[in-house]
Parts: sequence; C-alpha cells; structure tokens
Amino acid sequence: MGSNLPRSHLPRQHIMNLSLYSIQAFIILDTEGNRVLAKYYRPKSHPNGESKEFLTLKEQKAFEKGLWQKTKKPGGDIILYDSHLAVYKHSLDLILYFIAGSTENELMLSTALTSLSDALSMLLRNSLEKRAVLENLDLVLLCLDETVDDGIIVDTDAAAIASRVSRPRPDTTEIVINEQTILSAYQTVKERVQQRIQQM
Repeated sequence: MGSNLPRSHLPRQHIMNLSLYSIQAFIILDTEGNRVLAKYYRPKSHPNGESKEFLTLKEQKAFEKGLWQKTKKPGGDIILYDSHLAVYKHSLDLILYFIAGSTENELMLSTALTSLSDALSMLLRNSLEKRAVLENLDLVLLCLDETVDDGIIVDTDAAAIASRVSRPRPDTTEIVINEQTILSAYQTVKERVQQRIQQM
C-alpha cells in the first residue's frame, strides 16, 4: 500500500498506537499470587477516552489471579494474556508487572520495568523482596511515580530515578535546636532591629 493513502484506508494492522499512554497497570504479586501492590491507570486525557477495563476490585483480582497462573514459574519475561501485553520480572519472593495494550512496544515496556526494578533494588539495598517493599511502600510508590506518570513512561534511567527518590541522610540534615540556639537567634534578630531603628 502507498504511504499517501489516508489513515482510514490503511489496513487495521498498519495503524500504530501513537499515544504516549502505554502502561495500563503496575502490579506486584508475591509467589503465592497475592497482591502486594497494584496501581491501575485510567487517564481521562487518553486519546481513546478513559479505560473501561479493570474498574472493580473483583475484575482486577480475577485478572491478577489468571496472570499469576501464567507467569508464576521463573524464566519468561513477556506474555500476551487476556488481550494485554504483560512484561514481568521475578525478584526473590515477588513478581513485578507492567500491563499494557497488545500493540504496545514490548522493548520499551521491558526497559521501563528493568529500570524501575533496578532503582528499587538500589533504594532497598539490593533487597527487592516482599517485606522490604511493604516496609518502604512510600519509596516504592515514589519510584513508580518517577518512572510512570498516569500511564506515560517518563524515565528509564534507574540511577536518576533512585537519586530523585532517595531519602536524605539524617546525619547531614539534622539540626539541633536547644536553648543556646534559640538565644543566639533572638540576639541576632534583636541586634538587626536595633540597627534598623538607628538608621531611621
């Protein structure tokens, strides 16, 4: 077919997904298939409108259970399940997933998931396991938000993601406030006020 045909005349398989909204969900399941964390994206500004999939917890859990059944054995990393592309990664007692439409670029999804996984490993001191994830859920969610924003992949550099999320070390930012500090601050303010009054 010629490239000068209008888009409506192209065969359906040639129409590509040109939207930036590529990820429909991020899921972490344990090795028993139980949900540790799940975030489903339904952006209102998606070119195809807001998604009508996975609206209820029941639908989400059913999808996750079936997905776990197909991916519970280590070895794979990409699967087409229930008309969705699932890119996944095993890590100790967890399985991390990015879920997308079947026409999405699996290489980009895999790169994003690997970056997120690497950033989480850095932040959790190479302990990407269930207990560490649950104890540091705030870091995990911040890391996810630095990687994916409302279904759009925004960063695939693990070190950059981890550096934006990491907590400052307490020893470098700790300020000791005691009676002497308060008196010193009061004295400084008092002197400056006296100087301003004298200048008037």
